[in-house]
Amino acid sequence: MTANRAFQEASPLLFGFVPAEDDCLSAPPQAAPDGKAARLPSYIADHRARLRDRFMQGGAGAMPDYELLELILFRAVPRQDMKPVARRLLDRFGDFNRVLSADPTQLTQIEGVGPAIVAELKIVEAAAQRLARSRVINRPVLTSWDALLDYCHTTMAHGAIEQFRVLYLDRKNVLIADDEQARGTVDHVPVYPREIVRRALDLNASAMILVHNHPSGDPTPSAADIDMTRQIVAAAGTMGITVHDHLIIGKSRELSFRSTGLL
Repeated sequence: MTANRAFQEASPLLFGFVPAEDDCLSAPPQAAPDGKAARLPSYIADHRARLRDRFMQGGAGAMPDYELLELILFRAVPRQDMKPVARRLLDRFGDFNRVLSADPTQLTQIEGVGPAIVAELKIVEAAAQRLARSRVINRPVLTSWDALLDYCHTTMAHGAIEQFRVLYLDRKNVLIADDEQARGTVDHVPVYPREIVRRALDLNASAMILVHNHPSGDPTPSAADIDMTRQIVAAAGTMGITVHDHLIIGKSRELSFRSTGLL
C-alpha cells in the first residue's frame, strides 16, 4: 500500500465529516484591523471546497500530489493559500510519500512550514503505517504476501536512512512481532545476529523475515547485505529458527533474497 492509497482510505475520518467552515478548528481566526474575526477569502474557501468535493468523489487517483498535500495543509494553516507551500515541499522532497516521511527538521527548513504543518504530515504518515500494519499483524504472512509488501513499502521505502526490521513468525507463520532492530546511515545499518536470535527465542518465534531499505531507491543487495544475511541464517539455524526471506525495499520495487536464489 502506498501512502497515497492509505491516505485515500483514511480520508473519510480526516475530511468526510468536516463542515464547510472547518478550517477554524485548526487554529483561532486571525483578527482583522477593526477587531473582528477575519474570514477566509472567498477564492480560497471556494478552492478548498472544490478540492474536498473532488477528493470525496474521485479519491486520490483524481488528484495530483500537490493537491493531496493541500488537503492536509488546509487543516494546519486555516487562512492562507497552501498551494505554494505544497509545491515547495514537492520540489524539495520529490513526491507525496517522501514529503510525509521527511525528517521534521528538514521539513521546517521549507518556507511556510511550521510545527502545525509538520504535525499534520506526521499524523497522516502514522495513520498510513498503522493501516498497513493492521493488514499483516496477527495474520499468516505467507498467505498475505502482497499486504506484507505494501506494509514494508509504506513504512520503509521513502526513508532517508537505512532501517533494519525483523518480522517474527510463530509455527503457523502468523506475524507476532515487527521489530525495528536498528537505524543507520544513508548506506549502512548495524545488525547483530545474536540479538536477532535472542529476540526470536524470547518471543518463542519459529521463523522470521528480514527487511531493510535502501534510501538510494535501488534494492540491489551489496556484498555486506549478502554476508550479513548468511550470518543471521546460520545463527538462527543453530536454534531451529527458519529465515523465510530477506527483503530489500527500494523506492518503487523490492528484492527478495529467496526469489533471486540468494537464500
